[in-house]
Amino acid sequence: EVHIVESGGGLVQPGESLTLSCTASGFVFGMYTMTWVRQSPGKGLEWVADISNGGVSQNYGDSVKGRFTVSRDNAKNTVYLQMTSLEPEDTAVYYCAKRAGSAWPALEVMDYRGKGTLVTVSS
Repeated sequence: EVHIVESGGGLVQPGESLTLSCTASGFVFGMYTMTWVRQSPGKGLEWVADISNGGVSQNYGDSVKGRFTVSRDNAKNTVYLQMTSLEPEDTAVYYCAKRAGSAWPALEVMDYRGKGTLVTVSS
């Protein structure tokens, strides 16, 4: 059974940094592209970042490019999202998701997703 658990969310002030973690189990972690998405209050899901199965390649949404960095440690079955220069507009529940395969760019569906971790950016 696939399990995906996000952690690291919290309340931060504008301009600060925060790193989210996502630990997965129930599948061969290093064989799959992983994705971060977020959902702000009253809005739909927004794609944040993808990372290839080996961690060599990353893609980012325009709203976070240059501020967020996605990485992974396949030995720990964990993917990270390092967020810097946080803005109130980054307030959202952040979800980590598994793609259905290892294709790159990440065009395959997200077949499993965690329950999310809340990030609040406010002064």
